[in-house]
Amino acid sequence: MSSPSSQFDPVWLDRMYNNRALVPDHARYFARWTERSRLARQTQGCEMDLHYGDSCGEVLDVFPAFEHKNSNRAGAPVLVFIHGGYWRSLDKADHSFLAPAFTAAGACVVVPNYDLCPAVTIPDITLQMVKALAWIYRHVAEYGGDPNRITVVGHSAGGHLAAMLLTCQWRQWASDLPADLVKNALSISGLYELESIMHTPFVKGDLRLTPAQVLQVSPAWLPAPRHGQLYSVAGADESAEFMRHNALIQTAWGKKVVPVREDLPGLNHFSIVEALAEPKHRLHALALQLLTKTA
Repeated sequence: MSSPSSQFDPVWLDRMYNNRALVPDHARYFARWTERSRLARQTQGCEMDLHYGDSCGEVLDVFPAFEHKNSNRAGAPVLVFIHGGYWRSLDKADHSFLAPAFTAAGACVVVPNYDLCPAVTIPDITLQMVKALAWIYRHVAEYGGDPNRITVVGHSAGGHLAAMLLTCQWRQWASDLPADLVKNALSISGLYELESIMHTPFVKGDLRLTPAQVLQVSPAWLPAPRHGQLYSVAGADESAEFMRHNALIQTAWGKKVVPVREDLPGLNHFSIVEALAEPKHRLHALALQLLTKTA
């Protein structure tokens, strides 16, 4: 299930995967996310920079569900959002703006950070997310969340990590964790095989992927998860490669595990993130659907 060799042409790869070049006004999106996130943190109850590990990147933010933020009662579904940035950029603070739409709908939102390449590798980051989810399972009830109702949502590199978390053997990580710790996942513009990324010039120097790592952390090349379902979506205005990845995971894991695979019209690699926070958008509805399934 490797990539066609034609995809290893360096010029073509950069054209397919360099989303900032594909969306010339990407800086406007980032500026808007920064401002909206600042306002969200000012107006929303939140706990910032909670440590789930020892490194500087192993911290997370918790936004309690609206009806639970002044209560110690557990019970709210938990939405964990993992940011993108090709495993080498961006930050949880850029994505606080996603929380209010979901806390208003009764969910507890958790946004973890991770250390960035090249200081760490993608397998390292994947294990950091395992560590983060274990922390969330053990502690989210303190913030009104139900540890048995965890859904993971991720964008781009975060979509890759969300898919990887569905494959995790949780009991091998720690005996107190349930086999189905992550009940469902929504991957937005996710990357499911990293062989093509390994050859892409503008990122390969930072990612330093090896063939062994590609085999280790390519979700489409791993066995289908035994627990949970994955919804996979991409923007219809994204590159042909992101469309290929979106179709690849359903082919690899099957429609039982990946029952939803959609290319959402009118969305590019950055506008699709904003659509997640729009209560009337199809993407927001898909996220809520997964949260509801955990009940």
